[in-house]
Amino acid sequence: MTDPLLRVAGLHGGYGATKVLHGIDFAVDEGGVTTLLGANGAGKTTTLRAISGMIRTTGEIVFAGRPIARLPTEAIAAAGIAHVPDGRGTFSELTVEENLRLGAWRRRDDIRPDLERMFGYFPRLRQRLRQQAGTLSGGEQQMLAIARALLLRPKLLLLDEPSFGLAPLIVRDIFAILRTVIAQEGTSVLVVEQNASLALAIADRAYLLETGRIVLSGPAAEIGRDEAVRRSYLGY
Repeated sequence: MTDPLLRVAGLHGGYGATKVLHGIDFAVDEGGVTTLLGANGAGKTTTLRAISGMIRTTGEIVFAGRPIARLPTEAIAAAGIAHVPDGRGTFSELTVEENLRLGAWRRRDDIRPDLERMFGYFPRLRQRLRQQAGTLSGGEQQMLAIARALLLRPKLLLLDEPSFGLAPLIVRDIFAILRTVIAQEGTSVLVVEQNASLALAIADRAYLLETGRIVLSGPAAEIGRDEAVRRSYLGY
C-alpha cells in the first residue's frame, strides 16, 4: 500500500487563544479527490489554512513524504500545494492575464501551452484577458482563481468553497469543469464545500467535521448513503 500524498495527524490549530481544530487526522491519496464536509464553523477553512502554513498549528502535516508543518506559506506553495481560498483571492486591480501569470510565479519555463490549456477549460478567461479581474462576475472570478492555481502545476490543489455565493447554474458549470480538470490534469484535490452533494459527486473519499473534530470518514459514495449525513447535509 502506497503512502498518501498528504497525511495529517493530530492536527490542532486556531486563531490566538481560540482553538478550532482538536487533533484531526485525515489523508489525501495521490491522484485522489478528498472532501471535507461540515457546517459553518466546523473548521473546514481553518484546516486548509493550516496546511498552507497560514496559522499556527501543532501536530503532523506530511506532504510527499516531507514534513511541512513548520514551513512558511511560500515554501509550501513551492513544494507543490496550490490554495484557492474562500473569497477567491483574485487581484482585482490587475488584468485577468496578469492574475494568471502570477500563478506561474515560480516557473521559469514557457507557460503559454498551459495558458492555452486553461483557456480550453475556461473559454471566458480568454475573452476577458485584458479586463480587470475586479470587474468579472463571481463565477468568472472563481474560474480565474482555479486556473491561476493550476498554472503553478501543483501536486495538490486546495479548494475552499468553490460554490460560495454563486448562482446554481454557474455552480453546475464550474463543477462540470472541475470534473474535467481533475480527470485530465491528474492533480490531487482537497475540496472544502458546504454543498455536500456537489462535493460527494466528485470526491473519492470524504471526512465529516464537527466543531473541529472528524466524526465520520469513508468512501464518498458510502458517506453519501449514510442516513445521518443525508438528513443533516443533503436534505433528504
